[in-house]
Amino acid sequence: MVERIVSTFKDRFGSDPLVFRAPGRVNLIGEHTDYNNGFVMPAAINRYAYFAIKPNGLGLYRFHAADFRRDYTTPVYKIEPSNTHWANYLLGVIAQMVAEGKDIPGFDCVFGGDVPIGAGMSSSAAIESGLAFALNHIYGLGFTRMQLAQIAQRAEHEYAGVKCGIMDQFASLHGKQNHVLQLDCRSLEFEPFELNMDNHSIILVNTGVKHSLASSEYNKRRQECQAGVDILKKYNNSIQSLRDVTINDLNNHKREFSSKVWERCLYVVEENQRVVNAGKALTQKDFESFGKLMYQSHYGLRDMYEVSCPELDKLVELTEKLDYVVGSRMMGGGFGGCTINVVKNAHIDEFTKCVKENYKTPDGKIPQIITCVISNGAELLVY
Repeated sequence: MVERIVSTFKDRFGSDPLVFRAPGRVNLIGEHTDYNNGFVMPAAINRYAYFAIKPNGLGLYRFHAADFRRDYTTPVYKIEPSNTHWANYLLGVIAQMVAEGKDIPGFDCVFGGDVPIGAGMSSSAAIESGLAFALNHIYGLGFTRMQLAQIAQRAEHEYAGVKCGIMDQFASLHGKQNHVLQLDCRSLEFEPFELNMDNHSIILVNTGVKHSLASSEYNKRRQECQAGVDILKKYNNSIQSLRDVTINDLNNHKREFSSKVWERCLYVVEENQRVVNAGKALTQKDFESFGKLMYQSHYGLRDMYEVSCPELDKLVELTEKLDYVVGSRMMGGGFGGCTINVVKNAHIDEFTKCVKENYKTPDGKIPQIITCVISNGAELLVY
């Protein structure tokens, strides 16, 4: 992949670039909690967006999307959302850096990667975070990794139109090999938990369903959560988000909620506690308890938050009878994408066979099955 990106850059721009990469991510537990200022537990994985970049002195940003074989060029003085969808992830990052008072001279960029698009592994965050990290390095901008994550998040909000939380960009920039990261999305403090995978593996199974509903329903869920917060604020003005809410708060004022809004809020409050409990389980190397929390997370996402789909549910249900699967749940925004499974290493072939025999994608194909290795965050590559 690196050779392809560098070779394409040399062919198009005739010089040697610097090369960077930023990973996609998995989220072990803590779904739809990040934009509610709650807890999440992501990890960076060995699927990446790669960037070959070099300043050009031309007053132009010249991008080439190697995976699409498409080009996009704009003058440095004209940074605005584009009708070219993929370019907005890059332009948004530049726009946020300029808004922070930084000068971003023209540069050439070839990018591509192997993070599956639409599978819930945050290919968009890998692109945003990778470019942000690269520009910070090349131009000596002095941003911390957390500031870069915030820049990348705002790029997604303003240029891609998805009001995401900070988890995806945070994980892509802060990933640590062999560790998951428990992030407090309110304080932005985080704690690494070692994930000893000597006896287990993280395996993703792609439903083959692109989550086309995810963006619109995602923003709708945010509105529903905010509606719950607005009700409870009337009784306690210290409540600013669902992070500040207890189950007692919800029960005490249940009559004022629509059933949907109450279930959305209850799911988030319970999921936050599951993430905290998951950290305790990892500290005690208790994979069985960790796995049970993963299943509980899926059932909440399916029944209360209503962001699953029949294909995701079928894949999780398949694992319930397999004693070598420690835990399984849908991962990401929902309505498609992947399930994440913690599987005992001695039974990976058995697991793969079971999935292939019992599940086909909507177009009748064998699903993509991806074994993940937990990796470091965004970095400069020496090639």
